Amino acid sequence: MCRLAAYLGGPEATVSSLVLEPPHSLLVQSHAPREMLSGTVNADGFGAGWYVPWAGEEPALYRSTRPIWSDRSFASIAPRTRSRCILAAVRSATPPLVAEESGTPPFSSGRYLFAHNGAIEGFQRKVMRRLRHSLSDESYAALSGATDSETVFALLLDLLRENEDPGAALAGTARRVVELCEERGAAARLNLAVTDGETMAFTRLASRGRADSLYVLEDGAAFPQATVVASERLDGDPKWREVPEGHLLSVSGAGITLRPLS
Repeated sequence: MCRLAAYLGGPEATVSSLVLEPPHSLLVQSHAPREMLSGTVNADGFGAGWYVPWAGEEPALYRSTRPIWSDRSFASIAPRTRSRCILAAVRSATPPLVAEESGTPPFSSGRYLFAHNGAIEGFQRKVMRRLRHSLSDESYAALSGATDSETVFALLLDLLRENEDPGAALAGTARRVVELCEERGAAARLNLAVTDGETMAFTRLASRGRADSLYVLEDGAAFPQATVVASERLDGDPKWREVPEGHLLSVSGAGITLRPLS
């Protein structure tokens, strides 16, 4: 399990305004989440990625296997770092996986950032071999860990090479993973997030049972002229809306769109 938060705006925002400062920020959700379906804390690492246009299209990335509340360096950097596009997450490792950087979100490759809130049941035993064998040589060679999230991102990168629309590629990734999981008798919870720095896309999906929580806020009091998406509402703003289960959420400068995944 993880908790994630993302920002896409006209104005630049500090990383801390998304991750550390809100009343129910990712910092708070790391030790006191309200809506997690499994686990009790997110203490197995955290990360944040953001885009700095003058430095090129690839995002900056900060990841740590430490709990976010114990990282003083990040607490010093985050209030002094601004961006129009930020993706961050705190991690609760799915047993038997361990806390290591290769499994810590967000993941990055080229201009893309990715995060996964959820889990694939019995991933290493039931699904990993089949899913990894479906990858291109390029994506397979880039794998460095054994997590379901990193493998799903590798599949997404293959689809992005075929179709650079992040929303279409993310929806296709979710469908392929669910199809394989159903063949192998494994349940999948797939709240996925991807951004290229200009647009964002998210899925809220579970092959069985409830999907993990996901909310969207447009032009909120704390985030004017911006869209924020988060696993749990970051504050009490009444503009927060729940993303429907089984849907794809796409975010761009023109606003948001929602459409069913099926």
